[in-house]
Amino acid sequence: MNKIKNYFQSYSTKVSYFSALLMYICYSFMRNQWNNTWLISTCLFFGIVLPFFSRLSNKIDEKICFKTAAVTPGRVGRFVFQFLFNYLVFYIFIQYHVIASYSIHDLGGILGITFLTTAASQGIQYVAIGFANREIGNSNRNVILGLTMNIIITSIAACGVSGIKTIFIIVGISSAIILFLIGFISDLRSIIYPKFGIGIFFGTFNPFHNTHLQLIKDILEKRQLEKVYIHLTIVPKLHLDALKKGEIEISQYLYSMRVYKKTDKADVHVNYFPTGNKFYEAETRKKFIELAIKEAGLEDKVEVLYLPDIYEKKGFYGVVDYIKTRNRGKIIHGIHGSDLGGMWIRRIYDESGWIYPYAVKRINNVSGTAIRNGAKNMTPYSIERILEHLNKNEEYFTLGNLKIYVRNGVLDYEIK
Repeated sequence: MNKIKNYFQSYSTKVSYFSALLMYICYSFMRNQWNNTWLISTCLFFGIVLPFFSRLSNKIDEKICFKTAAVTPGRVGRFVFQFLFNYLVFYIFIQYHVIASYSIHDLGGILGITFLTTAASQGIQYVAIGFANREIGNSNRNVILGLTMNIIITSIAACGVSGIKTIFIIVGISSAIILFLIGFISDLRSIIYPKFGIGIFFGTFNPFHNTHLQLIKDILEKRQLEKVYIHLTIVPKLHLDALKKGEIEISQYLYSMRVYKKTDKADVHVNYFPTGNKFYEAETRKKFIELAIKEAGLEDKVEVLYLPDIYEKKGFYGVVDYIKTRNRGKIIHGIHGSDLGGMWIRRIYDESGWIYPYAVKRINNVSGTAIRNGAKNMTPYSIERILEHLNKNEEYFTLGNLKIYVRNGVLDYEIK
């Protein structure tokens, strides 16, 4: 019963059924199809599947990006999936007289209107995801709202309103051109790039591991950079908002990690923990990075930033602005992996100006998730030793010439 209750209490569920109702009203009103069984059935089906459709669209995009470390293939995959779905809907609507075939003739027929609505939808969805990257809403909810807006415009255009048709054509074609052109140019910048300048590297670093360190060494050498700036995710706004709403809670502190879990108030359609539910505190993760950089002898080439005030207000976009202000006129290169977190960071780079991506496909099994679950030999020596002590719940220990303390889950150290 709780699952059913949570389903109907979900924001995404409510918006989906509201979208389906709007879809029904718009198409019924235009051609007086209030009793059309196929329209009613399709709208009801749409209301049920929209949250899952949104998540599956995101998942297809993510899976392709994971394999390619590029933006364009993922966007093409999302487009093809949604094109096929939209084609089926329009086919049903034409076959069962929800819309008249002559009303979409000047939109290019069923293929034309499917292309236009899919393209317009893609543009709206990526704007929605852009808001989510700026921590305004979350990805799935924003995409659902974007799809709702597109439903209204599409239904009016499909039923023959000439002025809206023109707007619909312009929005659809321009969305396709802009969206795929921006992605293509971004992918091109990851292949063709100038040398020199500075690098930026954002992520949760939960914890910092050998692959992170190797990426920094590689970009310093291959692109001959003068410096790399690192900044970690502090507490994502998704988690802050969910904690305030009581949708998630900290269930325990385990080996100095805060462990989250969903509550009965959690939205069934929201993925609260896309990169796992165990997090070392931000201050601890920062200490890990500093120790690893010192151990690697890269202190003169890497600067670890910690800007909680800027991050809280503007997220990584604000951090990018800060780095640009300190390095006016310098070329900026952005390091990222092909996993979900890495591609989120890539979108932030792309939306922050002319940043040259240093895109790396995920090909090994080294990951923060594996380390948090007990995997060994995936982190620099100092972090590996500290994790051994943390996993024994020790609050004081030594490492070489360092005295290390753990206070309220936060790592601190001083030189003996």
